[in-house]
Amino acid sequence: MSRNLHVLASDEYEGRETGKKGQKMAAEYISNQFKSFGIPPYKDNTYYQTYPLNLILPVPADVTINKKKFIGNKDYYNFPGLSEQTITSANVLFLGYGIEEENYNDYKGADVKGKTIMILSGEPYDAAGKSIVTKSKQPSTWTTYYKVKTEKAKDVGAAAILIVVNDMEKGIADNKHRLESSALKLNLPQKEAPIIYISKEMADAILKKTTTEKIIAKISKSGKPLKIKAKANVVVDIKNNIQKIEAENVLGYVEGTDIKEELIIITAHYDHLGKEGDVVYNGADDDGSGTVAVINLAQAFTQAKKEGHGPRRSILFMPVSGEEKGLLGSAYYTENPVYPLKNTVCDLNIDMIGRLDEKHEKNSNYVYLIGSDKLSSQLHNVSEQANKTYTNIELDYTFDDEKDKNRFYYRSDHYNFAKKGIPVIFYFNGVHADYHKETDEVQKIDFVKMEKITRLVFFTAWELANRNQRIVVDSNKK
Repeated sequence: MSRNLHVLASDEYEGRETGKKGQKMAAEYISNQFKSFGIPPYKDNTYYQTYPLNLILPVPADVTINKKKFIGNKDYYNFPGLSEQTITSANVLFLGYGIEEENYNDYKGADVKGKTIMILSGEPYDAAGKSIVTKSKQPSTWTTYYKVKTEKAKDVGAAAILIVVNDMEKGIADNKHRLESSALKLNLPQKEAPIIYISKEMADAILKKTTTEKIIAKISKSGKPLKIKAKANVVVDIKNNIQKIEAENVLGYVEGTDIKEELIIITAHYDHLGKEGDVVYNGADDDGSGTVAVINLAQAFTQAKKEGHGPRRSILFMPVSGEEKGLLGSAYYTENPVYPLKNTVCDLNIDMIGRLDEKHEKNSNYVYLIGSDKLSSQLHNVSEQANKTYTNIELDYTFDDEKDKNRFYYRSDHYNFAKKGIPVIFYFNGVHADYHKETDEVQKIDFVKMEKITRLVFFTAWELANRNQRIVVDSNKK
């Protein structure tokens, strides 16, 4: 595992950004590993499922308020990859902090479908400086905090989302890399609500009769949600500069014996964030760790087959690309499956298993399991029994709580399979100080921990592949 990870997470692979040189090098390395184990190409002498992508260059949207045109990357900013469209609104629904919480729910009773909504960034504090929101339910990273707000707004059908940034200059500086980087999208017809990060001055232009500062003070004093319908003509016009490129999922197919038509899929994403100038984001944990786990699992099952103990069901070992760009590779596979989804028993997805998070900094013998019982109680039981029998790892189900604001269940490649009704398990070590930073390097990986979790995946997959009856889909938790 160390040998493979030292290669894939080296500077030579340039951060493995989807569509770039490093991702192609990683795909070739993984396929050569499969070939060396004796796994044949799945079709036409290739291990690749190649898929088309739109490379969307960083061009700001055009935004006008009451016929006044504002300047992108000065008065406001948006990240590349918004759906091409023009949204014209005569009114803006201002929802204060817009946090979905038991005790602070701005969306309750608000009809936002098809409307442009405006939300304050950050979280609300009362006059004494105490957070109004339950701290225990707050997400662990700044990026996640915004994601919670915007995903909820999309869920309830908003047409456009304006987020008021406290310090526009700082916001632009903090997001410089992302604002200057191209986005990748599958060529799909549906449109998503655009998210525009605007200055307080732009928000004041929408509110007219009051100011953002006065609104914040009012919420702090009352400690209650606020909802204002502001009459303002807002136009968001998005036109993209698009280039066509391709990326690859790597498929290693080990055919089963007497139940070979049924399939277990084991996934990890081998892409990462790429490089910025001379700074390389090597992504040793995210998700170099999961990728080399899949490589080793492929080797183990292939060796078992050579020794006459191959799995009864077939197994597809599939490192995918495009995860960091929006789960693109797994989304493409589930919409264009190489093997029928109706025959797919489950997906075991490994995304970050080589490090420790803050909660477990004194105990490396753990792994977060996410989604194991959401669609199949039998899958959950198989996983529990495999761990009890062979590995005795502390299985932490914290992130299975639907109220958890990190929403990790929705944030890795297993989710595209779950959306199709296929049971999943997501193996995860939680985030750490080096998450999505250039400091996520191989020398910080705990290979003993990583190997032990990989063994748990092996024994779980072994039971799923060899049991007499296919696990059933017997639950559909929200």
